[in-house]
Amino acid sequence: MAVSGGFSTEWAPKISGGPKNTAVIDNSSAWRLDKNVPLVIPEINGGKNSEAALIANPNCTTAIGAMVLWPLHQKYKLKNVIMSTYQAASGAGAAGMAELEDGLAAWVKEGKVPPPKAFAHQLPFNVIPQIDAFQKNGYTKEEMKVTWELQKIFGLPDSVKVSCTAVRVPTLRAHSESIVIETELPVDPDEAREVLRKAPGVKVVDDPASLKYPLPLNATGEHDVEVGRIRRSLIYGDHGLELFLSGDQLLRGAALNAVLIAEQAVAARLAA
Repeated sequence: MAVSGGFSTEWAPKISGGPKNTAVIDNSSAWRLDKNVPLVIPEINGGKNSEAALIANPNCTTAIGAMVLWPLHQKYKLKNVIMSTYQAASGAGAAGMAELEDGLAAWVKEGKVPPPKAFAHQLPFNVIPQIDAFQKNGYTKEEMKVTWELQKIFGLPDSVKVSCTAVRVPTLRAHSESIVIETELPVDPDEAREVLRKAPGVKVVDDPASLKYPLPLNATGEHDVEVGRIRRSLIYGDHGLELFLSGDQLLRGAALNAVLIAEQAVAARLAA
């Protein structure tokens, strides 16, 4: 279901289950934090979770970051995560993309950008450090979604802290993220690259000498999340990494993830 949270809240329980054992995969935020509804990324916590009658698809920013963080967590155990995002106009839907394109066209023709409608401020030639509404703690809801959803998907204890600053940038498609992690176990950048090369849904693009690193333009339309700029953290030393990633949030962060969940569900039913 690619519908509003309100519609999903009302109709998902009515559609799911029943005599036909109907499965609902919901792309809204309505069920993501419900303790009785699995929040699923198939490569991470699929399996039995993908067989539930009602399944929540994670936030696009969470899903892209999780693809890279999960294999590192399995190997080195996350202790702290600090994320900054660079989120494309398409995260605000077709209206957001149109506003960016129309604003650039107007600037070329008239030398000025029209007042914003989809965003709080002008997006062309600008970045906006706000996505969704501000919460009492000073973070936006988009930023807290990353915290809450990673905790649920990974099963993180409260001792593992996740912080995010979400920024809208004037690109059309594919989100990018700069992530700093502190780990319980010592982590070597070269070994981490090999861990990520073996991870499903991840493509390592990390050759600074050849100017090769993740770019939203290259990630657009691709299933895999690109990760690069992998280096030892100057802050956390042997227990930390810094990296950069780009992923198509309309695919890996939404539609593709839902399709992969459905494929796992169908495969389980055929095997039964």
